[in-house]
Amino acid sequence: MRIITGTKRGKKLLALEGEQVRPTTNMVKEALFNILQFGIEGRRFLDLFAGSGQIGLEALSRGAREAVLVDSSRDSVRVIQKNVEAAGFAGQARVAQSDFASYLRGERGRFDVAFIDPPYEAGLLGQALELTAGVMAPGGVIVCEHGSKETPPTEAGGFALKKTHRYGRTALTVYRAKETAEGAEE
Repeated sequence: MRIITGTKRGKKLLALEGEQVRPTTNMVKEALFNILQFGIEGRRFLDLFAGSGQIGLEALSRGAREAVLVDSSRDSVRVIQKNVEAAGFAGQARVAQSDFASYLRGERGRFDVAFIDPPYEAGLLGQALELTAGVMAPGGVIVCEHGSKETPPTEAGGFALKKTHRYGRTALTVYRAKETAEGAEE
């Protein structure tokens, strides 16, 4: 696993081994950043259920101002911290060991872009999406990774489903603020 492009292109990253871990594939990661296109540079990025932190670190490599990487697993947080240090993003990345709900309820800042990747079919997507919508900046975008057989919510908070992209067993669903979802192009 490595950073695909940007200032840290090619940087290898650590990942946990085992059945509890499901890293985002390079194909899906590339698709995610193609969907976001130029909406990363200078933005505040949330990587929820961060795992190894690869998505947040990719966002930093592509010019995000700050990335917050949240995971409840102590082992995942150790790996994330090692990856942050190895990639040289200690000043721009904030790592939080917390369950998603507690973190989001306590967050006082606003995010421009959020990536949510809960365990597939665990029933967490709707609640995570609703809480994430509450910490988004005006004009923000939320992208959820989920199993392609899961049906994502059509809206959450002030956000509406814009489009779902399928990649085999994985899907990426894009949500935009309701007032911008009507005219936004994907």
